Amino acid sequence: MSTNYLEHLFGLDGQTAVVIGGAGVLGGALCAGLVEAGAHVVVADVTDDCCKMRVKALEELGGKASFCTVDVTSRKSIENLLSESLKVSGRTEILVNCAGVNAGTSFLDATDADWDRVLTINLRGVFQACQIFARHMVEKGGGAIVNIGSVTSHLPLSRVFAYSASKAGVLNLTRNIAQEFGTQGVRANVICPGFFPAEQNRRLLDQTRIDNIMHGTPMRRFGEAEELVGALLLLVSPRAGSFITGTHINVDGGFTAAWF
Repeated sequence: MSTNYLEHLFGLDGQTAVVIGGAGVLGGALCAGLVEAGAHVVVADVTDDCCKMRVKALEELGGKASFCTVDVTSRKSIENLLSESLKVSGRTEILVNCAGVNAGTSFLDATDADWDRVLTINLRGVFQACQIFARHMVEKGGGAIVNIGSVTSHLPLSRVFAYSASKAGVLNLTRNIAQEFGTQGVRANVICPGFFPAEQNRRLLDQTRIDNIMHGTPMRRFGEAEELVGALLLLVSPRAGSFITGTHINVDGGFTAAWF
């Protein structure tokens, strides 16, 4: 009975979930969690090969998955992603925006190109995807959007000022979306990870920075990608998360609680 109750609360059977950035480390873990909960996952990323590898891994879990390449800097590409996702079941109930880039430079060394690249992918890409998919969700009577923010949505960190600004924007944008569609069945929330080593930040993690992160993280360790899945399933579930919108969940080992 306990298992049936949990499946009722968190199960996603019959739903289609699009994960933009799904071929990455964090995105891949989120895809796996959605598949395990019963959703058909559309893996969306920039290259065919990475998407195909992720789909293969998801199918090996016994899940249903497909892929579509996407360029989040292109509105047409995101519109095509929606069209491809609709081939699964005629509707898409879940959108996860997990694509992101960083530019590890000091403020004075950063170029306009650095700034534009980070803001275009991390913020404008999220705006465009939310707008395109939210319109579809409203037409179909509802859905759930989860955007991946960061502890830097709340706190400025050295050497990642453009990233911090973009993630602060993601949090604010998501709150606006939640207000806009609160009566139309579309919920929008943010997961703010702490420090999870992945492709985009490994080169920034020298020993001094690692020591500073550990000092500021009460749990004294990095996060594991799978530790984001619980928050995701809560936020996308039409039952367990039915009254949650316009908020964020920090999954950061206590970093934001301990900041001083």
